[in-house]
Amino acid sequence: MTGFVNRSHHHSESGARKLDDAIENDPLFLRATARTMMVLSAFHEADRPMSLTEIARTAGLDRSSTQRIVHTLRQLGYLQRDPHDRGYIPGIRIYDHIFDAMRLNDLLQPAVPLLLDLRRNVNERVDLSLIDDLRLVYAARLPPKREVLHAMLVGLSVPIYCTSAGWAMLSHLPEDQARDIIRRSDRRSYTSRTLVDEDAIMEKASMAAQQGYVVAEEQLLPGEIAIGAAILNAERRPIAAVTVTALLSDWTAEDFTHAVAPSLVQTVSALGRA
Repeated sequence: MTGFVNRSHHHSESGARKLDDAIENDPLFLRATARTMMVLSAFHEADRPMSLTEIARTAGLDRSSTQRIVHTLRQLGYLQRDPHDRGYIPGIRIYDHIFDAMRLNDLLQPAVPLLLDLRRNVNERVDLSLIDDLRLVYAARLPPKREVLHAMLVGLSVPIYCTSAGWAMLSHLPEDQARDIIRRSDRRSYTSRTLVDEDAIMEKASMAAQQGYVVAEEQLLPGEIAIGAAILNAERRPIAAVTVTALLSDWTAEDFTHAVAPSLVQTVSALGRA
């Protein structure tokens, strides 16, 4: 499989925030800025260029407001017409902000050599993800040679409730906070083995707390196995996670855990001190 596909094929979770009454009544809150970000967020679920009408509908705005915002963003380079003039796509200026976010993150630069060492040791895909409410966002991805293009893309995201990295992060939160994340998640079943029961998910978090890592089998994709561990800050709060992902056709769960867990735990421990 090659090329770019939409978020549903990656199980990617949108990070768009809904405007509640508390935000709307905040005297410092700029609604015009929020509407602009809603237009940019409209592309989260898109699998092709979007028309003005589609952007307005997805963003929940009227056509007139959307037209002005789209025009402004296009003038500034944040939106552009696609090469075949089929609609709008995010513009090149977006990459400036991706670069800024990555270079100014204190964790990412020291993480790269450690992640490279881990990938070299295990020869499987290594991902570093950052926590964002109910989801984890991939900030660094190091695939083995056999991986296809979409497995390399940063910015993709996965839910916390059904991933090894998510369970590892939950294990370092107070129980009420962990359960709140689970309860607010949509908890859809991606495979026949996806855990959706709150107590079953908390049991996985408990395993992560005891072991320092946790294994997830076929939670997002059939035939996939992953092992994750959380990176903690100085206050022992989870700020990120490292995951190693492989295929069950290549490994038994026992062999995979035995081969990967020691190096993974060593890596996240070093990153926590970085």
